[in-house]
Amino acid sequence: MWMVVGGPLLVIVAGLVTVVIAVKNPDPVLNKSDYERDLAAAQRLEGQAKVDAMAKLQPAHQARNHAASPVVPAAPSK
Repeated sequence: MWMVVGGPLLVIVAGLVTVVIAVKNPDPVLNKSDYERDLAAAQRLEGQAKVDAMAKLQPAHQARNHAASPVVPAAPSK
């Protein structure tokens, strides 16, 4: 009897806890002008500093994919 009632009750409690966490800690909205300022600053850099700065500005889905299989930039030819 407790398994029949306890399982669904546990799911409901876990759902309510998730809602409370989501409401108390919302994701911040990004400011587009700040992103554009950071992007312009990153584009003015050169070499490895530029690669690192541009990597930090990638969209989340693109950065996640590259975390699993990173794209290594080619060494500059001299």
